[in-house]
Amino acid sequence: MIYSHNDDMALGAVDALEAAGIQPGRDVKIISVDGTEEAVKALEEGRLNCVVECSPLLGPQLMKAVTDLMSGKELPLRIITDERVFTAQTPREELRGRKY
Repeated sequence: MIYSHNDDMALGAVDALEAAGIQPGRDVKIISVDGTEEAVKALEEGRLNCVVECSPLLGPQLMKAVTDLMSGKELPLRIITDERVFTAQTPREELRGRKY
């Protein structure tokens, strides 16, 4: 099992495993964090097993929190973002429907 804190590191591990004759996604399970297009493609190909999304589309939610705070509003202790976990069982339409 390899856990990588970003897609580039996971994809680098995929390349290294393949160069060593090891099948990533089959011989070694790989989990990555980010959700880039290249990682999602590797997930579809079976070279990654799980991609945890770290969405770059959080700007509007962040700016609302900053604006509310600056205007004196009290913020909740926890702001939950809209991010997902993708696996081989994730429907292809859901993977392709992302905005980045």
